[in-house]
Amino acid sequence: MLERFLARPKPDDPAVLEQQAALKAVADAREARAAERKAIKDAEAARVAAELAARRTEEQRLAAEAKARAAAVEAERKAARDARYAARKARK
Repeated sequence: MLERFLARPKPDDPAVLEQQAALKAVADAREARAAERKAIKDAEAARVAAELAARRTEEQRLAAEAKARAAAVEAERKAARDARYAARKARK
């Protein structure tokens, strides 16, 4: 049992150091990929938010135009109704 313990490589052994460096490189690469995925996800979220804001602005503009058209049509109807009423009054 003691021989097995003593046969283990020491922490300053080149093979152990090489293995630790390889594990650190893998962990660093994993963190870099995670950071890249997060950046891509954040950029996509920003793009979606910008599209949503543009869509809302366009919808508000279209609603305002529709409201203005409806008001103009209503004004024309009122003018025509008032003209008919005035013509009826003039005939009497």
